[in-house]
Parts: sequence; C-alpha cells; structure tokens
Amino acid sequence: MKITVIGCGRWGSLITWYLDRMGHEVTLYGMADAPEMQRFLATRQNDLLSLPKSVRLTTDINDVSTGEVIIISIPSQALSGLMEELQPLRLRFKTVVLCMKGIDITTGKRLSEIATEALDESCPVAVWLGPGHVQEFYKGNPSCMVIDSQNEQIKHRLVNAFSSDLIRFYYGQDMIGNEIGAAAKNVIGIAAGMLDGFELGTLKGALMARGTHEVARLIKAMGGNEMSAYGLCHLGDYEATVFSPHSHNRAFGECFAKGESFGALAEGYYTARAMVDLGKKYDVDLPICSAVYRILYEGADCKQVLMELMTRTLKSEF
Repeated sequence: MKITVIGCGRWGSLITWYLDRMGHEVTLYGMADAPEMQRFLATRQNDLLSLPKSVRLTTDINDVSTGEVIIISIPSQALSGLMEELQPLRLRFKTVVLCMKGIDITTGKRLSEIATEALDESCPVAVWLGPGHVQEFYKGNPSCMVIDSQNEQIKHRLVNAFSSDLIRFYYGQDMIGNEIGAAAKNVIGIAAGMLDGFELGTLKGALMARGTHEVARLIKAMGGNEMSAYGLCHLGDYEATVFSPHSHNRAFGECFAKGESFGALAEGYYTARAMVDLGKKYDVDLPICSAVYRILYEGADCKQVLMELMTRTLKSEF
C-alpha cells in the first residue's frame, strides 16, 4: 500500500517507522522549516527513532497526493489550516486517516468533521486512536488501538492492512464516542498531573472513575454510545495519559501545579476549552473538565479548585 504521512513529530515519525516496518511504501512529508524535518533530512533520526532508507522524505506538499492513503498526524488545532493547504491538490479517491486527538476550538467540531467537510466526497475519512507512546512502541512493547470510520469497507481494509504483533487494532463502532473520548482523556491527563504536582496521586482512581462517567454523559448527549467512554479511546488510554512519564498532558499538569514551565504541546489545554463549550451546548455537567478550564483559562487557584471537586454536593455514585 502506498502511504503518505503528514507530520514529522514524534507520533507521525513513529507511524512512518511502523508502516514501513510492515512493508508498506511510505513517504513522510514535513514542512521545510520544521526543525524535526530538517533533522530527518540530515540524519534520518530524531531523539527517539531512526527511519530506514526505504522511507521517502519530502518537503513538497504536492507529493502528498502520491499516496492512496494519507495519514495526518499534526496538532489538532492546525488541521483546519492544513485542509486549506491541501485544497489545490484536488484530492480524489484517497483515504484520509487522522492520527490525532482533539476538538476544534473555533467550531467545536470533531476532527473527522473538519476533514470530511474539506475533502471531496470520494475521500473517506477514518480515525486511528487509542493508547500508546512512541517510546514504548519503538522498544517493541505492544498495545491495542482502534480504527473507526463511517465507511465500513475502508475501516476493515485499514485494520487488516495495519494490524501486527506490535499493534492489535479493533474495529471502531462509534465515531462520536471514540473521538470525544480520545480528546477528553487529555483533559483528565492534565488534572492527573496537577494531582501529582500536589502529591495527591491517591486521588487518581477517583479522577479516572468520575472522569469516565462525565465523558460518557457528554457522548450520550451528542448522539454517541456512552459505553465508548469505557473503551480503548478513553478509559483504555488512561494508563498512558494519567500515569506514564511519557504523557505530555500529565507532565504539563504537574508542571503547572508546581509553577514550572513546560515547553512541549499538551493537547488537553485546548480540549478543556472545547469540552466546556460542548457541555454548555448539550447541557451536560462536566465538573472535572470545567475545573481544569477554570484553572488554565480563568486563573483560579489550582489546589483550591481541585479540592472543591471533593466537596461537591453528596450524591449517589450512579
């Protein structure tokens, strides 16, 4: 299968390495001025992995159209801009796979909606979601992930083509639930990091249980299957997000609580705002997401807001 990967960050480079390892013909596209791409062009390496010579590297966006499958792995808030850049290519009969987790904060739309609206109807859109860190995959540690799409034929084709002993893929059955769940777990990850920052890690169990519950309510209100919150794209991704030292969102939350700077991208920062907007739109109470939003966007006292969650009105668990 001829595949083009857009995005030369840690996840895009891992996907490139993984699919090349499986025998696919892979091209990695990155912007010429991106430091990560400049390094790949010079050494074929980044801090985590090495790309073999069988991988084609390009900075020419026109080369994107050479793949029958186009995989996108970039920051979620950059997707709308990328889709505008791809318009002159007039892509047709391509399968577009989004390997990213987030909600567009300008429109509140899921990423698959952003891509579908910008593409020709001959280009089905799929999402590749679930737990995993580049560092673990590159060491050979396996995981389970999900591929979902409204197009059943494309979904099955991708799962069959991408599954291996390193990643076992499941067939997704709920685009709404899987995308919202995947995005929301990054907000929970930030909250978990804040707890770590205050040495309150014993509360992570409660955070996970209640976080899943509130996300399930939102998924149901949006027309998805509330059980999706308990699947690989949300609850199943908590270990990698809530506990792992590799998690950018957890690390960001911990640094924030300690008053330290954090230089890497934490998608949950943007998702917290989007989740609060969705909660208002669908009239769903999202106490954890709202707490993270108040801390990050309104300057509320971090520890005080977290402890307020513990003193909410007493009620039954379910």
